[in-house]
Amino acid sequence: MTAPAAGAPDAAAVRSALARVLDPEIRRPITELDMIRAVDVEGATAQVDLRLTIVGCPAADRIERDVRAAVLGVPGIREIELSVGVMTPAERETLVRRLRGTKRMPFGPGTLTRVIAVTSGKGGVGKSTVTAELATALAARGLAVGLVDADVFGFSIPGILGIPDAKPTQVGDMILPPIANEVKVISIGMFVDDRTPVSWRGPLLHRTMQQFLTDVHFGDLDVLLLDLPPGTGDVAITLGQLLPNAEVIVVTTPQAAAADVAERSGLLARQTGQTVIGVVENMSGGVFGTGGGDEVARRLEVPLLARVPLTGAVPTAGDVGSPVVLGDPAEPAAAALLGLADAVVARGRGLAGRSLL
Repeated sequence: MTAPAAGAPDAAAVRSALARVLDPEIRRPITELDMIRAVDVEGATAQVDLRLTIVGCPAADRIERDVRAAVLGVPGIREIELSVGVMTPAERETLVRRLRGTKRMPFGPGTLTRVIAVTSGKGGVGKSTVTAELATALAARGLAVGLVDADVFGFSIPGILGIPDAKPTQVGDMILPPIANEVKVISIGMFVDDRTPVSWRGPLLHRTMQQFLTDVHFGDLDVLLLDLPPGTGDVAITLGQLLPNAEVIVVTTPQAAAADVAERSGLLARQTGQTVIGVVENMSGGVFGTGGGDEVARRLEVPLLARVPLTGAVPTAGDVGSPVVLGDPAEPAAAALLGLADAVVARGRGLAGRSLL
């Protein structure tokens, strides 16, 4: 191959353009992921050899489109000859090892990611909706956010976020989570039929939570949220053991009965060493009144982070998979949820609510 004329495009210029193309699932440059095997330039034609991670890659069309746009945007390049193939098993395994790193529990003690578990004493208090809206609000502030739907028996996060039919992509033994509103999401609902009841016991629940935290590649996150099942059962205990560094938000409704059981979920978190950082009173006002959140916060000696009023906007938004914090941020419930995100960000990390014994 002859050297390009002075001022003519070369392979280095094309590679530089390709470095700005991100894999939409991994969110890293395709050059950094070794997906570009070769680049040559002949006159005004660029020849690019692209290697996708797996056969049937769901992001293939977008990656190819972005590659073509990037290369044809290089001054002097008027044509691209794009060859598309798939990584070899050895290349794929190398990629998985590099992305995963060496930590067996990437979000355990010592992680730079802030881990926040959202819990409640009983079902029906809107815990999953609060979690999904909080995740969306944090992502809208520019944070890198992941969300684990740990409510195995009552999974609802995919539907609330508008991705009820989304499926993860598997690269080797690494799972790439779907993305909704810039939030990376994993749920057992992505692996089972929506109408199939999940009836698992402790060991299988433990293994599932462990796989969600180790086999799912979230990448570098600022915040990882976990939507826990209500109560103080196996999943809460497992996540307490795996993530003793987690912070916990307790969700309750205003009624005294809900407040009583909500307190227990906070106390269990403390028994595993986790930090209870505050309480959210959901469905506040109207027929339910107010006060339950204040009472739980008083008993746990933590702040009331938000009082989310009872309106029709939030459940309606959840039914159509469009978080209200994006669709109608001025609506009273949305404003309260955005205030919750502000309170979480402002609080940072601390020792409030953590047992020092």
